[in-house]
Amino acid sequence: MEFPVQTANPIKVETACLVVPVFKDGDLLPAAAKLDDASERLIGQLIERGDFDAKLGNVQMVPFAPGLNADRLLLVGLGHREKCQEGAFCKAVDAAFTALSALPVDDTAVAFTDVPVPDRDCDWKARMVAEAAHRAVYRFTEFKSEPEPAPQLERVTLLVSEGSHAEAAREGARIGDAVGQGINLTRTLGNLPGNICTPRYLAERAERLAADSDGALSTEILDEEALEALGAHSLLSVGRGSAEPSRLIVMQYQGAEEPDEAPHVLVGKGITFDTGGISLKPGEAMDEMKFDMCGAASVFGTVTAVLAIRPKINLVAIVAAAENMPDGRATKPGDIIKTLKGLSVEVLNTDAEGRLVLCDALTYAERFAPASVVDIATLTGAAIIALGHHATGLLANDDDLALDLLDAGESAWDRAWHLPLWDEYQEQLDSNFADLANIGGRPAGTITAACFLSRFAEAFPWAHLDIAGTAWQSGKQKGATGRPVGLLTQYLVDREADSQVEAGDD
Repeated sequence: MEFPVQTANPIKVETACLVVPVFKDGDLLPAAAKLDDASERLIGQLIERGDFDAKLGNVQMVPFAPGLNADRLLLVGLGHREKCQEGAFCKAVDAAFTALSALPVDDTAVAFTDVPVPDRDCDWKARMVAEAAHRAVYRFTEFKSEPEPAPQLERVTLLVSEGSHAEAAREGARIGDAVGQGINLTRTLGNLPGNICTPRYLAERAERLAADSDGALSTEILDEEALEALGAHSLLSVGRGSAEPSRLIVMQYQGAEEPDEAPHVLVGKGITFDTGGISLKPGEAMDEMKFDMCGAASVFGTVTAVLAIRPKINLVAIVAAAENMPDGRATKPGDIIKTLKGLSVEVLNTDAEGRLVLCDALTYAERFAPASVVDIATLTGAAIIALGHHATGLLANDDDLALDLLDAGESAWDRAWHLPLWDEYQEQLDSNFADLANIGGRPAGTITAACFLSRFAEAFPWAHLDIAGTAWQSGKQKGATGRPVGLLTQYLVDREADSQVEAGDD
């Protein structure tokens, strides 16, 4: 998809569909006011007659707009001006592109960059537009025998009223375009069924990603024999009951001006299907356990965005991939396993398997002497109870890293919430028979899961993102969301800015 930026009178713009946002009560922005003057008060009359209610998210198609060069005019409601915050802006943009995706148009011009959003500049608004466009045209039809026609939209022109805003809009659209591509890859990987998206499939996708990167990305795949020799028995224990072999996938991007600059590391939970193992899950909604690899999927999506943006940082992306199934070789409750770090773990519940693959991946990350490590996982149902489906749970052993991630989430409008990681919670993991247990009981389940991981992240600044509530939607809109690709990409882009500041200080 293309996102050119144009400084032009909207009346003169030639496009298949011109999109104009409108506040309630006839409160017209400059672009809408110009169109109103040129079209014999078309917009004003629609509002006054009640034919268009500019309530937030409402849309009104005008197929033939007099006085305009555009073939169609799409009005989008912004609601009341004083309530136009980030969430309202994004809702209006999403509504516009949802409507556009259903139209037979391959190009559009949108006048969203001039919408006043407190504390948000033109680049942010352009980024949100580009991301929304990608999300709206996404369709997962790979397994439909007669798929519906795909949206035709290929070109989105961002209209800016001042030439001084054009460069900011271009940069915002560039980031949004990259993030949008990453989000949609993440959604596709998450939506694939477990009989297709296996650990070996993810390994193949990593190799394909590297092959298409023009040398910017290298990939190493550790199979079960290599993992056994390494001593990653915790990761291997999860996949032992499956016919699908486990994999540890390592992708490296070298973008820093100094090749030896400490990399930032992303670690993704890649449980391609989770039955719960011997601690079998209930059958209802178990099909959604194909989404248990969405942490890994978000790592793939973020790597895709990084390859498009090419920030001057070093990045290592690690995916711990396994399938959790019950059979005669499966790990049993009460079994004790040895981790790559050397700690022993009493497995009290085989459905707490994500932490068992992540702990070995975190230990593996030590060899890169990382500047930071962030793991991403659909780890606990308790995160949904605590935060619902709006915020990603964030826990960390480093306050500066936690704040950087929180700031990135606010910037990307892909927000997280900081939960405590106090020592008092650690005792819930005490075991009579091993160094620690893999569960800490029902109280504070999200926190004790992070406490478990923290035992394997003592050598570096580390944060954990629990995306159980944000990685996918259930019900009629069932499907992967692509979160938190926006947050992670923003975090990495910010690290480039930090390194440039530090270089300047030197």
